[in-house]
Amino acid sequence: MKAVLIFTGSELLQGRVTNSHAQYLGRRLSQLNIGVTLHITVGDNMEMLGQAVRQAMANADLILITGGLGPTNDDLTKETVAGVLGVPMVLDEKSLAVIKELFGSHGMSMPESNYKQALFPKGSVILPNTRGTAPGALMEKDDKIIALLPGPPHELTAMFEGELVPFLSKKAGGGAVTGYKVFKLAGISESAVQDMVKDLDRQDNPGITYLANPGEVQVRISARAPTSEQAEKMVAELSGEIRCRLEDYIFSDGEALEYVVSKYLIRTGLSISVAESCTGGLIAAKLTDVPGSSDYFTGGVVAYSNEIKQALLGVAPEILNQYGAVSKQTADAMAEGVRNLTGTSLGLAVTGIAGPGGGTQDKPRGLVYISLSSADGTSCREFHFPGERPAVRRGTVNAALNMVRRYLLAK
Repeated sequence: MKAVLIFTGSELLQGRVTNSHAQYLGRRLSQLNIGVTLHITVGDNMEMLGQAVRQAMANADLILITGGLGPTNDDLTKETVAGVLGVPMVLDEKSLAVIKELFGSHGMSMPESNYKQALFPKGSVILPNTRGTAPGALMEKDDKIIALLPGPPHELTAMFEGELVPFLSKKAGGGAVTGYKVFKLAGISESAVQDMVKDLDRQDNPGITYLANPGEVQVRISARAPTSEQAEKMVAELSGEIRCRLEDYIFSDGEALEYVVSKYLIRTGLSISVAESCTGGLIAAKLTDVPGSSDYFTGGVVAYSNEIKQALLGVAPEILNQYGAVSKQTADAMAEGVRNLTGTSLGLAVTGIAGPGGGTQDKPRGLVYISLSSADGTSCREFHFPGERPAVRRGTVNAALNMVRRYLLAK
């Protein structure tokens, strides 16, 4: 089954609201063995929405439309779909009674404008809204399925899970079930990952997809089968082969890196502190996102200026003058300095050029040094992260945490 998603609302086109529906529906439909082929975002315009619905019906089995089910004049979804299908709008008395009752439960009379929320294209199956006043609707015509969902995310998710998932599970793939597994990797590029498993990535079922984030690559294995047991077996077999090849880079089967690091720190009984320049405290924030992090994280220093590097971390002026703030020597001195300052088992330090300015031919934007100091000595790695400032900083955080993970894994 192929799906087209239509998102309505001028606020989406104007960038005033983030379209979280696209990610949520895309993920959930994939899990239901329904492939999304197209996203369309349309403003509050009946003519343009009508064109979008006709285009979707020509290219998909399932059309999901979000938004435009409210009581105001710019809520046009139901009327537009009725026009495209050539059916009249009719009143659903049960929906009207529910809406009136909802207002009454708050000691209010239903405004006249909410009457339109009980009007639907003829032949609709009504989808109750347990979290708002706008019911959804489901229509089938010419082997096409059209579902209308409310715009507010908490209303949409409740309606989709409660009403549409059971219906679509039976429709999609003749009852096929999709199983999947996700590996999260660090310290390797997306292209290198694909090269290592390219001979396994030549089939659709089970299949492999990739997602690259700064400092992290996700490998998703999915399989479709008549039963969940068969799907899980197919996923497990392919996952086993992939794990053997990528084991050195896999840090979890879906868990965030900071949680993995926290478990290793607790297991080894080691403590950690951080000295950050280019990341400005982001590593400390990640470490302390984990409940119970006070058991192993003592604190950190955001040392942007050379003066702070010297005064708090004890970085020698000669090192800064000879090698510069962005150098292996400075990173090592920062890691050792924060470890001595806090008395922790590990001292982690980063210094680099996040951009957009500050780069030179010898030290370009994206150059970062990450150093880890421990009782075993101090080690440093040089990285070159692509992208703009946020990507460089995120990549640095992940690489730094992965450096800690690899050290702890060896313990």
